[in-house]
Amino acid sequence: MRLLCMTIALSALASVATAQTVVGITKEMPSVTVETETGPVTIERVQDPKHQISDDWALTSRPCPDFCIQPHSPAEGVHTIGELELIAMLQDPEALVVDSRTYDWFMGGTIPGAINIPYTQVLDQLGKLGCEPDFDGWDCEAAKPVALFCNGIWCGQSPTAIRHMVEAGYPADRIHYYRGGMQVWRLLGLTVKGDE
Repeated sequence: MRLLCMTIALSALASVATAQTVVGITKEMPSVTVETETGPVTIERVQDPKHQISDDWALTSRPCPDFCIQPHSPAEGVHTIGELELIAMLQDPEALVVDSRTYDWFMGGTIPGAINIPYTQVLDQLGKLGCEPDFDGWDCEAAKPVALFCNGIWCGQSPTAIRHMVEAGYPADRIHYYRGGMQVWRLLGLTVKGDE
């Protein structure tokens, strides 16, 4: 009888734990905690299956130029990645995730754990990414693995930053491009820092 009671109790606890995370990141990953400058943040998806994105993030047709669809890869040798690869980079202490949007966009909400280096300042801040200044510009032999993102597949800020980095000598094979950016991150209902 005691064994039966324990089995029922454990089953009830398992049901409660499962019910708490209706919408996981993956089947095996309900959420993930990443370190940020202000402490650990849990990334998870919005648990309301009826949740919808709104405001500017729901717009589908923006004028081109300025909002033209970007290529899959902004430069030869750069790796284009999705959300799971980006989450893995957020957990990697050797890698950096860079929100390359201007500061006003960054302050309106970003991916937890990302640092802000606006695309207009990336060449001046390569030191934050492991490059060393030299007489000809930058020595990026010790450059860190980085992932850059901006607002989405119609945003040219991170592709522009990436092309400038490659031209400055940053190894293309250490650059990852999260093409989906904030629009797809929000579409998937993933945690946004600064958007409380």
